Amino acid sequence: MSKVLPNHPMRSLLYIPGNHPSMLQNCTIYGADAVIFDLEDSISISEKDAARKLVKHALRNFDFGDISIIVRINGRDTPYFKQDMEEIVPVGPDAIRLPKVDSAADVLAADELISRLEEINGLPKGKIGIQAMLETAHAIVNVNSIAASSTRLVGLTLGGQDLAADLGIRATKEGYELLYAKSAVIIAAKAYGLQAFDTVFTDVNDLEGIRAQTELSFALGFSGKAAIHPSQVSVINSVYTPDPKELAKAIKIVTAAKEAEQRGLGVIAVDGRMVDAPVVSQALRTIELARLAGMEVAEL
Repeated sequence: MSKVLPNHPMRSLLYIPGNHPSMLQNCTIYGADAVIFDLEDSISISEKDAARKLVKHALRNFDFGDISIIVRINGRDTPYFKQDMEEIVPVGPDAIRLPKVDSAADVLAADELISRLEEINGLPKGKIGIQAMLETAHAIVNVNSIAASSTRLVGLTLGGQDLAADLGIRATKEGYELLYAKSAVIIAAKAYGLQAFDTVFTDVNDLEGIRAQTELSFALGFSGKAAIHPSQVSVINSVYTPDPKELAKAIKIVTAAKEAEQRGLGVIAVDGRMVDAPVVSQALRTIELARLAGMEVAEL
């Protein structure tokens, strides 16, 4: 599951409806770091079986290059969960996105089933990761135990629309009403070495709106953000990619810090700004994001 670990860029994750064969086949053209073949919310009950077959065919027959391929299956409490797993796991997606995770037990049940299917189908143990979707008040209350539940878990993602409905609140364009939940997900993910992904922005015509929300996502510490339309991908990627000035400043800070360390100095100043360990950490993150985005950065 190398393509869903933290060393692979996951700035943008584009949902692709599982019943759209042309989008499944051509998903690499949209510029997303990952695609999520969806068998859940975007698929009507009458289309569930057909979508599952199409996604299975795509995973078996198409080469997706370096893009991470994730499949959002139906929840554990649905009649489609087991069949989704039995059909999709054998064709080896990089990860399963597990919706409606309320507790560690949900992750562990999925982990157990994936492990059994990996063994039956001759796949390396642990090849397929799990991304847990947190979409209810119970999930947020249990976020720490969920994050600690399984070594197969590679990421936490916030399901903002469902969470807002569960809380009985109105989702706004800015998303400030979910700040506590977002912070809880991010902190738990960071504490347990997982990636954290923000919820979708539902107005596909409001590119300024998604830019503002993505800037907040980045500022809060999310690893990336889900998209529901190809037009949103470039906006998300641009927010999560340092511009040349940011990168140059980060390199200057890290270089100065290393020189200061060699000279036995503690706190230093760069361009009139005090530089201590937290500032250096932020600069290192900027450099890491640049490298993950394919920007050329010399070894420091």
